[in-house]
Amino acid sequence: MKRALPVLVLTVAGLVPVWRYVPSTDVGAQPTASAPAPSPSAPAEPGTEVVAGSTVNTEKGPVQVEVTFDGDTISAVRMLQQPNHPQTTDAVPVLIEETLAAQSADVDTVSGATVTSDGYRESLQAALDAKGS
Repeated sequence: MKRALPVLVLTVAGLVPVWRYVPSTDVGAQPTASAPAPSPSAPAEPGTEVVAGSTVNTEKGPVQVEVTFDGDTISAVRMLQQPNHPQTTDAVPVLIEETLAAQSADVDTVSGATVTSDGYRESLQAALDAKGS
């Protein structure tokens, strides 16, 4: 019986933060200070085409890629927008390298940067689709 009161008090004290918790309602909302995407650069050589993918808003921030085609071959990929996050910074070179090797949007997710990888693939696929049309 001596332990019942402290157990009850500690239980209530532990539950108060749970009751007061208010979840965030801005999940998936666009960032308030998003820099506009730079306009696509002009092709450097004849037969070269530069296509920007759509901007994909992720929970970490916007992701947008720009793909340079040399004929039908992907010759370069550049990030126009990316989240300011350490995992993203580490993942982007890996994603670009895999894109150049695969010559498609069929690239693996980079461990620790799943959200960025998904946004990258979606924006890349939009650029590939725009090139195809």
